[in-house]
Amino acid sequence: MRRGDNWRMRLLLRAGLALLLAAGLVASAIYFVFPGFAVSIALDGEHARSGLVKRQLDLADGSRMVYLEGGRGEPLVLLHGFGADKDNFTRVARYLTPHYHVIAPDLIGFGESSHPADADYSPTAQVERVRSFCRALHVPWVHVGGSSMGGQIALSWAAAYPKEVASLWLLDTAGIWATAPHSEVARTVLAGGANPLLVSSVADFDALVALTMSKPPAIPQFAKEVMAAERRDNRALEEKIFAQISADSVEARIRGLKTSALVVFGEHDRVIDPGTANVLKALLPHAHVVIMPGVGHLPALEEPEHAASDYIRFRDSL
Repeated sequence: MRRGDNWRMRLLLRAGLALLLAAGLVASAIYFVFPGFAVSIALDGEHARSGLVKRQLDLADGSRMVYLEGGRGEPLVLLHGFGADKDNFTRVARYLTPHYHVIAPDLIGFGESSHPADADYSPTAQVERVRSFCRALHVPWVHVGGSSMGGQIALSWAAAYPKEVASLWLLDTAGIWATAPHSEVARTVLAGGANPLLVSSVADFDALVALTMSKPPAIPQFAKEVMAAERRDNRALEEKIFAQISADSVEARIRGLKTSALVVFGEHDRVIDPGTANVLKALLPHAHVVIMPGVGHLPALEEPEHAASDYIRFRDSL
């Protein structure tokens, strides 16, 4: 190699190293100076891999609902649990969008949707908001999936408007307060202890992940900090919402409900006792129960492919 060629090679190597260093500095700035932006970028990548697009619309009452949407087929509306948001369904949606038109909103009071301080957050009030949301999307009937509090809302929807709900996917559903066995969380709260579902710090968030999931996905520290801050800022409202959903037992409304339902519980759920599945089976004449071994309160996050395959088999059987 000639001397001039060596000089040009060294120059290219230095330029390449400079670009790599600059890229590293930019990445560090994004993660450590703008962690919220970094979380947004990561979520956008997850949405794209799952065939989802983030959208928003305004309801008639002026509140804003942000939601994920993707896929083709019959509409499947997925309702998240207490303290959660639409992204609890992002990974499971990867296996669902090839089969269904998936719609996962942030319920009012959570995520990127409106958080009116003086609103009614009872399950029946949330049903009316989700119905208004679906009408705005020109979706007159749906299959509904709900996780924890979302399942309580889904059951309330099917009980009040059975012709609108074609089937139910109930993931560790809440709302069976009168007749189900008490969980670890229920015993703590009823005894006057601190509610472990509320978050004020990263330590609280870590404890919540350990409580709710036996098989949690990896969560980067910067993402934990962002999510913990969001929960801390929403804590006062969440206390109000928790009181309202805890006061509403749905058993009387759903007894004998003929809607086909897939009832799923994690074997190691510490938030809602898995024995609730048998109570639901007795209340719902067309319920099929699946207990997922080694799983906690959030099957769609802990084992998304397994949860989706069970659901697809259920839908194919209808």
